[in-house]
Amino acid sequence: MCQNIHFNPPTKLSLVRVWTSEIRFAKSRSTMDEQKIPPPHVLIFPLPLQGPVNSMLKLAELLCLAGLQTTFVVTDYIYARLVRFSNIRTRFDCYPGFQIKTVSDGLPEDHPRGDRFMELFDSLKSKTKPLFKDLLISLNDSGSRRPPVTCIIADGILGFTGDVADEVGIPMFYVRTISACCLWVFFCLPKLIEAGEFPFRDDDLDALIKSVPGMESYLRRRDLPSFFRSGNLADQNIQLYKTESTVNARANGLILNTFEELEGPILSHMRSVCPNIYTIGPLHAHLKAKLAAKETSPPAFSNSLWKEDKSCITWLDAQPLKSVIYVSFGSLAVMTKDQVIEFWHGLVNSGQRFLWVIRPDFIVRQDWDHQIPVDLSEGRKKRGYIVGWAPQEDVLAHPAVGGFLTHSGWNSTLESIYEGVPMICWPYFLDQQVNCRFVGEVWKLGLDMKDTCDRSIIEETVRNLMEVRKEEFLQRADQMAKLAKRCLSEGGSSYCNLDRLIKNIESMSTSALPFN
Repeated sequence: MCQNIHFNPPTKLSLVRVWTSEIRFAKSRSTMDEQKIPPPHVLIFPLPLQGPVNSMLKLAELLCLAGLQTTFVVTDYIYARLVRFSNIRTRFDCYPGFQIKTVSDGLPEDHPRGDRFMELFDSLKSKTKPLFKDLLISLNDSGSRRPPVTCIIADGILGFTGDVADEVGIPMFYVRTISACCLWVFFCLPKLIEAGEFPFRDDDLDALIKSVPGMESYLRRRDLPSFFRSGNLADQNIQLYKTESTVNARANGLILNTFEELEGPILSHMRSVCPNIYTIGPLHAHLKAKLAAKETSPPAFSNSLWKEDKSCITWLDAQPLKSVIYVSFGSLAVMTKDQVIEFWHGLVNSGQRFLWVIRPDFIVRQDWDHQIPVDLSEGRKKRGYIVGWAPQEDVLAHPAVGGFLTHSGWNSTLESIYEGVPMICWPYFLDQQVNCRFVGEVWKLGLDMKDTCDRSIIEETVRNLMEVRKEEFLQRADQMAKLAKRCLSEGGSSYCNLDRLIKNIESMSTSALPFN
């Protein structure tokens, strides 16, 4: 049984919402007893990038396990990569209520998308929005073999989905696949501008930011998302993210891939803006827990948009316990040849074993291999292993892995936290700078290495994590990993929040009144 989880005192508005939801759910249950009604039908629309698609496919499977019909909407580009590099069709064959629908993102196939995100976003808003509306109308056509869409769950950065939901009269939830701490920074962006903290008045990146409640003692200018350094109020990113609080608050609820024990203090501030928050993470582990509880064994599956090289697991099997540092900078980050050389020197000179993911498109103007000194190349052969892409969840769960040199993407951060693996953080963009600060300064789960790319610093930082302070970091990481696992067990915070989300979705399918 789920026990009551106590957060900050709710506002009157939030109490009304919760009570109304519970009354409608009670009525819906009695109605279900009297007549057979179809299960709820949820439409999920992720931001079409690796991280969000990965997280929201896991959310889709959790809803399928609860008996909900689910339509997963992806762009043609993302669908082609999923079909090419994963067994998504086989994985979801065991869920007859699941289907995938595709829409165009309006961009040519060779467009880099994630590397030019604002172009992707603008195209989604102008070209995909009408296609999304047409898809919804067709799904709700009386001739459809499926019941009409009960509610929409869309990435909260895609504000146009809320416009469409209002137009067709379908209630919706927003979901954010970034950290709550970064989302709160976005919520407070108008306050930073009003207080004169942005644009920055000088070049001191270590100056503290005072206009983000709860972070006044540790958030520095350098810890803000990278686009803050443009110093331009007209920057497209600034204009996009400064409306976060109003856009996300308009939905019936906000779903977050996090857990209360990790980000509780920040979540308490966020509830002043969005009272109805569902923290249901870590999603990757939540799904595994539900599958284990149901004794369900669907085919092994990765949501990756890249081909995984599983030979690295065999290599890890031959390494000593907690001896390997795993190095991966995610699906979007790129490096120059000079930066790669600095990391190469730092890793080899540290004397540590390492497993390094170097994507085919990772290095700007590649041809770097011939630049590696012979002695460093030999050092890599003895202690290192390189792959184009790795099955990351399996790697982080491997007993040989004792550290993670990461870009601090939120999925990677949660996966590392859940497995109790300490981190070295070298962020690339967006939420990663904020995540990096929390890992190092707030949660004490690793070391912050942002804004530097020097071989001697890399060498020293790797040694600190893997040797000098190894036991300190492993102990702290183990404590947080236990909290992450506890929140997913029966009665835990994420367990109960998922149950509450599903019940509220069910109430929508049995009530003619809009959920509010």
